[in-house]
Amino acid sequence: MLYREAGQFKTSYIADSQIFPIRQDRIGMALLLVVAFVGIPLLGSAYWFSAILIPFLVFALAALGLNILTGYAGQLSLGSAAFMAVGAYAAYNFQLRIEGIPILLSFILAGTCAALVGMVFGLPSLRIKGFYLAVATLAAQFFVVWVLTKFPWFSNHSSSGVISAQKVVFLGMDINSPVRKYLFVLGIVGVMALLAKNLVRSSTGRAWMAVRDMDVAAEVIGIQLMRAKLLAFAVSSFFCGVAGALYAFCYLGSVEPDGFSLELSFRILFMVIIGGVGSILGAFLGSAFILLLPILLDNVLPPLAAFLHLPFTNATVSHIQMMLFGGLIIFFLIVEPHGLARLWQITKEKLRLWPFPH
Repeated sequence: MLYREAGQFKTSYIADSQIFPIRQDRIGMALLLVVAFVGIPLLGSAYWFSAILIPFLVFALAALGLNILTGYAGQLSLGSAAFMAVGAYAAYNFQLRIEGIPILLSFILAGTCAALVGMVFGLPSLRIKGFYLAVATLAAQFFVVWVLTKFPWFSNHSSSGVISAQKVVFLGMDINSPVRKYLFVLGIVGVMALLAKNLVRSSTGRAWMAVRDMDVAAEVIGIQLMRAKLLAFAVSSFFCGVAGALYAFCYLGSVEPDGFSLELSFRILFMVIIGGVGSILGAFLGSAFILLLPILLDNVLPPLAAFLHLPFTNATVSHIQMMLFGGLIIFFLIVEPHGLARLWQITKEKLRLWPFPH
């Protein structure tokens, strides 16, 4: 079979601990990057870039941030959309009030602002945990939206709180077409995903996982709970803040505080649960599942109803889509509670052992 380790010897600890220790994984990742950076821009349409690929990458980055907090550090949060709102409005204000500031620096500063807000709302994690912590972080969702609505300075005194993102200029090039926006977002998400992967493999990531498994035991062996938890909130909020900035500047172009609602936070949480808690790959798989499945059902159900001569109205088709969507979510959670990433891992393990049953 193609996916075998025979003949691949590791002669050092560095070689054994690399991100992709198997040669086939490295080749597969290289091919995936070539397709993403070269193939899709050449073959994709404007609709695919604007309506599917860019939101997929943005929400994957937000789910990645939440997965760092929930999957690796074990801290529940329902304020992801609020941290995205902080990032979006902060990047807008940095571009508005600091003349000539580079767009990447605006995004970094916006993520830093979101990290500071996340640390403030992460303070209850030092005393409470579980669903009580989730309810405490829920305050961020309502507080941030209230601040952005009641203080017009953040929206440049817009009466409705709506902001229109400035044009994106990177290295002297206007990022004004769908394909350029896609490549810009893809580059940022790819770099941040690599940083997240290396971060969770470091001593900081191991400390987070120790806190997640049993915080009392982690404190006994010398891990500082306050530092580990607040750092997890800061890093998670930073990722969500950058995702919010990309959401405003490269996807929608114009956002309002009510657009970062509790529903969006739950949507990001579902991406983490379905994709796989505690998995970098799971953030991308969950985002693809949540975003692409409704589009697939939109394109399959109406022709199927017409072919079977079923008297379905548009409302009926919409209800069936919601039923199938919810049913598939429940099915995946029953079949593999650890998400789609675990199914992919099991498939790779089976391929490495095939045709032997053990």
